[in-house]
Amino acid sequence: MKDSLLVLSGGLDSTTMLYEYKERIALCVSFHYGSNHNDRELHFAALHCSRLNIPHRIIRLPFFKELFNSSLLQGDKAIPEGDYNEQNMHSTIVPFRNGIMLSIAAGMAENAKLQYIMLANHSGDHTIYPDCRPGFVAAMDQAVKEGTFNNVRLLTPYTDISKADIALRGKKLGIDYSETWSCYRGGEHQCGKCGTCRERIEALQLAGIDDKTIYQR
Repeated sequence: MKDSLLVLSGGLDSTTMLYEYKERIALCVSFHYGSNHNDRELHFAALHCSRLNIPHRIIRLPFFKELFNSSLLQGDKAIPEGDYNEQNMHSTIVPFRNGIMLSIAAGMAENAKLQYIMLANHSGDHTIYPDCRPGFVAAMDQAVKEGTFNNVRLLTPYTDISKADIALRGKKLGIDYSETWSCYRGGEHQCGKCGTCRERIEALQLAGIDDKTIYQR
């Protein structure tokens, strides 16, 4: 039954969710908020939706760059190299990004008479991004439920698993992860050095996946 809207970035996690739950997904929505890597990500989001014949909407949020400070919005040189951890990745936080996007997604889901919004947050995000943590998800789920006529709910099945666990699911589904984007720098090729690249590389290695991604390193 097509009962869900998926927030799709074009990254490893949400692309895996797209394929794993494709029978339930009636609509995908992506957000272009002016990040360094938006154009690279959304290319793949559109590609996969086209292959699966799932409707895809891109919502532009230009005010992010006007209102919020984040290295994600300040060009590729602002993105730190190194491990995917709280200290190193703190500059990449975009204030309440998921809260803003989920609010828009909630209105879209209600309008389309869909019961669920799917978000591919995972356990590796918890220490870095407040709007990926279980407490946020539970609170936002309740707010969306109370604020929509048809009681829309959040569906976040990856909340308590790792990126490697997600990659293992994608391996079983036969996903080619070179057709996803993780790098926060948004260059011609993924850099292989920033925190998100290093997290991606490690997850694919742990999952035993032959990584066909072209890296600049």
